[in-house]
Amino acid sequence: MSLVSPGLDVPTAGDYAHDWTLIDVETSGLTPRRDRVLSVAVMTISPEGEQTGEFSTLLDPGCDPGPVEVHGLTAERLRGAPTFAQVAGRIGAMLQDRVLVAHHAQFDYDFLAHEFARARMWLPVSQRLCTLALNRQVDPPTGDLKLGTLAAHYGVPQQRAHDALDDTRVLAGILRASLREAARLALPLPLVTCPPRAASQFTPQPPKTPCAYRNPGPMAPGGPLRQGMKVAITGETAHARAELTGRAVAAGLNMMTSVSRHTSVLVTNEPASDSAKARRARTEGVPVIDEHTFLRLLADVRPGTAIATAATAVTGSEARRPAPAPPGAPAADAAPNRRTATPRAPAASTATAARIRRAEPAADAVPGRALAGHRVLVLGGVHTDAAAARTRVVALGGSAAINLSAGVTDVVVLPGGERDRRMTRIRALALPVHAPDWLTTPTAAAQPPRTPRPQEPAVLPRGGVIDLPMPPGAPFPVWHITAGWTPQSRFDVDVVAFLLDEDEQVTFDEDFIFYGAPESPAGTVRLLTGGPAEQTITLDLASLPPTIRKVVVAAAIDGSETFGTVGAMQISAAPGNSGPPLARATLDAATTERTMLLAEIYRRGPVWRLRTVGQGYDHALDALARGYGVDIAE
Repeated sequence: MSLVSPGLDVPTAGDYAHDWTLIDVETSGLTPRRDRVLSVAVMTISPEGEQTGEFSTLLDPGCDPGPVEVHGLTAERLRGAPTFAQVAGRIGAMLQDRVLVAHHAQFDYDFLAHEFARARMWLPVSQRLCTLALNRQVDPPTGDLKLGTLAAHYGVPQQRAHDALDDTRVLAGILRASLREAARLALPLPLVTCPPRAASQFTPQPPKTPCAYRNPGPMAPGGPLRQGMKVAITGETAHARAELTGRAVAAGLNMMTSVSRHTSVLVTNEPASDSAKARRARTEGVPVIDEHTFLRLLADVRPGTAIATAATAVTGSEARRPAPAPPGAPAADAAPNRRTATPRAPAASTATAARIRRAEPAADAVPGRALAGHRVLVLGGVHTDAAAARTRVVALGGSAAINLSAGVTDVVVLPGGERDRRMTRIRALALPVHAPDWLTTPTAAAQPPRTPRPQEPAVLPRGGVIDLPMPPGAPFPVWHITAGWTPQSRFDVDVVAFLLDEDEQVTFDEDFIFYGAPESPAGTVRLLTGGPAEQTITLDLASLPPTIRKVVVAAAIDGSETFGTVGAMQISAAPGNSGPPLARATLDAATTERTMLLAEIYRRGPVWRLRTVGQGYDHALDALARGYGVDIAE
């Protein structure tokens, strides 16, 4: 079998030619540190597109095979198959010195990493390519990006879905077509560098028990303690810290690892201590008591208000308020570049309009939807002018693109944009190119020159709000909030998430999700990397504890560069890793910001909502994290 067929013009040189290893695994579940691989198929492809090897096998996982109705692999069928350790050497040889390719590659990569670690072997992968992420960049006119949907779009025959070997053969055809499209659009491949991995935590970390009570505020002088109070401890204690924490949690207190303005009391035997917690307590006016007093008050903790009762008492005004600045952020008069996220009316397709909460129209909105169905790429101009042009596109009912893709219908060239490296490819694709004044009176009455999609995502402006639907009678989907930007060569952009309680604070440091801790303890929130210019926060909203009232998704620049260099950030919300986007937004920060709030996902009664933010700050990620209560060393 060859990836090269007559007349397909498959790129076999330059940035698009690599030694590839295509892989697909069927698993007993979705959690790599806990679940096991049941079958694996591997195919190697040369830079010229020729298949050079193929291997597939069932595996005995030594555990329950999980959802048999999905993969069809019963315990009886797997009995007598080799273990992963017995075939790891052969798989490793096929991976060595090649780029791993999979559809949703991080899933397969993480499962392989854990299986190799269990076998006490290195996973010999230094780079991976996700065909799902690649097709998000290509943006084909399909309803979703599932393997079967892309196979049908690209004309690749599929015989047995969820069969590892057939899925790998289908993947080969999709890779061929996707590389051809990437070359046609001059897109850089979203190759992800993979660090060596040889060890792993094989059992899931038990989630920390959240406090069941609302925070009643600071402790009054002399006490008493009330259930739900946030308590922090610093310095040496006569009793073991674990004992103090355990007794406090049993009494209904909320034990914190850091101090913020929401902390009810700090326990320390050294009130003049120079620890970060003691300094913050003095700054915020947090009451301070010693260990002996704390133990005495623990004997009579007063009843609190249960979270379950309070969770449904969110008022309309509370849900409609503008996105707040993170705690600890500079005041408005000290941060002239701070953006206020005022809700505006989102432009939506008919299919999604009913799910969008309408806000007041934007002041700069214009009547009509002259650019409805158009996806417009803005090139050139200083940052403020480019941002204004993208805002105008959205006000006219269109969608603002940040990169060239198959979905782009028009290009607006601001001063200097004619020198953009993408202009050569834009001319070759014969895309309509417009001067800036086209956005004043667009002559775009004709249907956009592209294949229409089954459902266009709602286009949200900064501050737009949309309900995340709960399908009746079906499991609540895992939502994927994906951020993308123009690839950068001199610095990295990191996407992070904060899981916040009613006080806009993390309960535990583990509620801060970032590249160094990419998964929450219970696995309900994860950070996925689809490429050097794309990262995703996944949210299992149905499994979040009721104490989590909001999830904030943000981006930060690693280094001294600013978002003025990065340009616009695009975010999308989709149910599942390959589902069609429900909503999309293009967000611009000003010129000097180093961190940027992208979106908030928050509860309103039984409903979860997504609000785009687009608010930047000059300070770095550590200051943003401290503002949300994360304990970061000075």
